[in-house]
Amino acid sequence: MKRVAILISGGGSNMVKLAESMTGDHPARPCLVVSNVPQAGGLARAEALGLPTATVDHRAFGGDRDGFEAALIAAIAPHRPDILALAGFMRILTPRFVGHYAGRMLNIHPSLLPDYRGLHTHRRAIEAGDAEAGCTVHEVTTELDGGPILGQARVPILPGDTPETLAARVLVQEHALYPAVLRRFAAGDRTPIRLP
Repeated sequence: MKRVAILISGGGSNMVKLAESMTGDHPARPCLVVSNVPQAGGLARAEALGLPTATVDHRAFGGDRDGFEAALIAAIAPHRPDILALAGFMRILTPRFVGHYAGRMLNIHPSLLPDYRGLHTHRRAIEAGDAEAGCTVHEVTTELDGGPILGQARVPILPGDTPETLAARVLVQEHALYPAVLRRFAAGDRTPIRLP
């Protein structure tokens, strides 16, 4: 049985879907939810699910990214995760941290990578006149939003869409895609999943 640590910065809706999916014959179980934001709403949601939580406030480290990441590793290590799932974790990780968990870390990004790496993905897709948007689950590498793609889900961009309306439709697909990819990844299968 694989152990999964889930990293969040906000409300944790993807974290909840991941945690809820890891039951029955699923090859993994959640072992920790950790946040870099002490007041992140997802921490209370994790506690309500009976999951251990930890907080490492990046602001306490100023610009010392190595110090923050060392503290983050120290918070994660006692839980012995096999997989790290980034679920709205809004920190760019250094090669040192990525290397520590190489081949064991997943992230979900709200665009059809390789398009629109980084932030403001929905606004950028609408402004470009794209016909569709979506989300991608990928392995984390040292390249920002650039690791091997493990799954994608697509949604149409509708006339009159705003970044907010598009984000809401994409989030529905995130909640379906990420648990499906995690289950496959935990079973040792890196074959990409494509949802319509």
